[in-house]
Parts: sequence; C-alpha cells; structure tokens
Amino acid sequence: MIGLDGFEISLAEKWMAEGGLPHLKALKDRSARYQLNHGAAKYTGLAWEHVATGKTPEALGRHSAVTFDPNTYHVSQDPTRAAPVFGQLKSRVVVFDTPYFDLQQSRSAQGAVSWGAHDPGVPPQSRPDDLYDEIRERFGPYPASEFIYAMCWQSEAATRRAVDALVRATKQRADISEWLLSERLPDWDLAMVVVSEPHSIIEPMWHGVDPTHPLHDLPSAQPAGDGVRAVYDETDALLGRLMAKFPDAAIMAFAMHGMGSNGADLPAMALLPEMLYRRSFSRPYMQTLPWRKSRPDGSPLLAEDQTWRKTMISRVPRMKAKTVRDFADAREDMGDAELLPEEIDWQPAARYRQFWPQMEAFAVPAFYDGRIRINLIGRERYGVVSRNRAPFLIDELKEQLLLMTDPATGEPAVEGFAEPPRDFFARGPSESDLYVYWRGVPQALQHPDFGVAGPIPIRRTGGHSGVYGFFYGAGLNLAVGDHGEASSFSVVPTALAHLGEDIRALGVSGGPLKAAKKNEGAIERAFA
Repeated sequence: MIGLDGFEISLAEKWMAEGGLPHLKALKDRSARYQLNHGAAKYTGLAWEHVATGKTPEALGRHSAVTFDPNTYHVSQDPTRAAPVFGQLKSRVVVFDTPYFDLQQSRSAQGAVSWGAHDPGVPPQSRPDDLYDEIRERFGPYPASEFIYAMCWQSEAATRRAVDALVRATKQRADISEWLLSERLPDWDLAMVVVSEPHSIIEPMWHGVDPTHPLHDLPSAQPAGDGVRAVYDETDALLGRLMAKFPDAAIMAFAMHGMGSNGADLPAMALLPEMLYRRSFSRPYMQTLPWRKSRPDGSPLLAEDQTWRKTMISRVPRMKAKTVRDFADAREDMGDAELLPEEIDWQPAARYRQFWPQMEAFAVPAFYDGRIRINLIGRERYGVVSRNRAPFLIDELKEQLLLMTDPATGEPAVEGFAEPPRDFFARGPSESDLYVYWRGVPQALQHPDFGVAGPIPIRRTGGHSGVYGFFYGAGLNLAVGDHGEASSFSVVPTALAHLGEDIRALGVSGGPLKAAKKNEGAIERAFA
C-alpha cells in the first residue's frame, strides 16, 4: 500500500499524458482504477485516521481533529486515540510514516511513524523501539521540517528553499522505504508507505499549478509550479523503486481525496467567527489596520517577512485566560494565565471563545468548512438557546449566511450547508450543529446587517477541495481498466480481503472493491 497524501490525480494525469511520471503510468496501465469519493468525511481532516483504523467518522465517533469542551468552552486539536486496524492482523505488517497509526496500540505491526508526516496524528514512535533512532543515524533527520506547514507564497526565495527541501525529503523517504522493507524488516505480508511531500507542497504552492488562482501572477508562482512537478517526479521515482525492488508484490497506490484551490481558510478561520460576533454584539471585534502590502484593488498581500499568523494576531487579539470559566466568574479580571498548550490559538476563531458563553451561535476553529455550534441550554454549560428554539435558529442562521457576499466579486460567498443527522443532544464534542461550505476564494465577507469583515490576506493557496481521490490496484485479481466511482472507505477492506483477513471480525467500515469474476468468491469469503 502506497498512500499518496494530498496528491491531486488530475495533475498527475496531465503530466502522464505529456510523457511524465513513467512509473505511475506503468502502474496505471496494469491496474484496476477507481475514482475515490471520500464524501463529507474529507472535511473532518482525518483521512489518515480513516485509513489507519478502516473506519468512518461515524464509526469512530470523531468528526474533526478539533474538540470542543461544552463545560469550559475550551477547544483543542487532539491526536488520535484509536487503535490501528492493521495492528490487529494475523498478517505481518510493516509501516513507514503512516499518519494516525499509533504503534503503541498495535499488537504486532512494526515500523516507524511521525518521521516527516504532514499532520502525523501521533508522536514519533517505532517498533522495534530503537528503529526510529536507527533511521535518524543512518539517513539523517527529516530535511524539510521547516517546510511541512510553511506558507511561503509571499517570497520567491522562501518558495525555492521549500521546494529544494521537500524534493530532498522525498528522495530520502524513498531511500528509507527501500532499506526498511528490503533489509531492516524484510519479513512482511503487508507494507504500507505514505508519501507526505505532495501534501506539504501543494497547500502553499497550488497557485503555481492553477492559472485561475488569484496569486498566480506573483513571482513565487513559477518556482511553486515547478516545485509541485518536481515533488511529483520524486514521488514517481519512489514508486518505481519499490515496484522494482518487490516485483512480485501486489500494489495499491491511492489518495483518499483530491486537492484544489483553498477557499476555506479565511472564512472558516477568521471571517465567519467575526460575523457571528457582530451578529451577537452589533459591533466589530476584528481590528481594521493598514496592510503593508496590497494590490491595486485593495486586496491585501503579506510582505516577504510577514506570516499570516502574526498579522492576524494584531487584528484579532490573543486570549490569555486558561478557560472561559475565568471570564464567566471574573470578567473584569482577565489575569495573566497563558492558554493551555494544546489550544489552537493560532486560529483567530479560537480567540473569540471568551465571548461564546454570551452568544447564541459561534464558529469553532475549522480547516475545510465553516463550523457553527449552538450555545444550547442543557448541553453547553452557559447555554442561552432552548432546545425548542434551536431548529429555528439554524434556519435563521442559514438565511443570514446566504446574504453574505464576496465584495471583490459581488457573488454569494456560501455554496451550501450540512447538518448532522443526530439530535442536538446526541452530537459529540467533535461535531458542530451547522456546516458551511464556501464558494470561490473570499478574502472578505459582506453582509447587509453586519457590514464588511476583511479583507485579509490569503493563507494556504491549496486545500482539500478536489472532487475525487484515486485508486490504482495491480496484482489484486481485479479487472484491469477504469471502474468508475467507489467509496474511499473501500481501500482498507480491499487490502484486508486480499490478505485473507476476517473483515467482519475486524469491524472496518465499507466493503472491498468489486473483484473480477474469477476472484469474487475469495473476496466474498474473506468479507464473510
């Protein structure tokens, strides 16, 4: 299993058609091919937890990496607590850098995780215990740690440095993977390698491969586009090395969902929280300050030496109380206590939580969509909304949000909504009551009653907005060719079925991909 994290298959298909990515093309030509639909689960930001556990958000009871505490109004970004299904198999398993794969909860799997993963979801760990240190001594530390989450579009020089580091990291990942699986831990039935550099490069550099992106005209766009292609080339080389080293192995290469332009960061992380604050208090909280750099149309840019995080701290003041209880009990004395370590204070949304106990509805920190929580009596400690009023408040919020426009285009800023199917009181701490999906790349929001919030500079240029992931499977007794759309939750059951594991006993979600007729019986027996 070769997981390609944050890999946009449409880019690869374009470059394969031009004669590039020869190893991926060779695999494609001998594979059963599916478009993977991750559905609404992709908005959880927990795709690799879904792979590691083989379970949907509903089965895991976790719908976001962000947890809200209704007693303290505290928000945190938490690592996984779920055991990996691949650690419970009869088959011998070796993993390298699979995110959200908790080896400490694994009964038998070996390998190393959290080496250079994008959002690893677990601390660095290995089995054998000294393997992690052995990898560092033999191959050196991860060479792109500085650029896993770097937002560098404002600087051509920083973009080039990030590209160089991530290309070197992909090469080093290939070296380690080949050594680990062929020399250090060669006795395996299933090997899982995850390549994270496509994720780490596409989020800050999507503007380089998308001619329609608002930042495509910046000096950083050309090295960004070249960099994405270079990382894809090195990913292809990694794939080629592993296929050549293990020619008898069945191969599954996959990405759970696709990537695209990022239109969610600004409204989800800053603008929606500000609009809901204005709805409650009829005044702005986000400070209007001049920007050091902007376009002729007034849309702000970051200067080369600026970061989005620091510029937004000056506009949405940082909190300094441990819990909202400090505000509830002594709102005049805010104290000097710092936030708890896991507080995601870098998101402006988290810095509004001092006001949440007084608000009917507020926006919790989010990465891919807007997430609104109702301050419900009997559920939240300082709830102000009754159970009977809550559905009407949801309808009212939808009507108000649909009036928001992007002032740069005059177009509606909201694409649509979703609500959990469970009752309000059955919704857990990682769920919200209303999910908001965005349109375009709004740097500001305008509302007839609440005024204009923003504009603020773009943060990530790339995001998890692609429609489909992909699956290429060779040697699995699946018919070669295109098979249309399948659920992303079919990937894990397909691997387990091929290994002959008892899928039902393992409790994974979904079922295996449809097999060619000659193997249907074996697959059905494995599933049963």
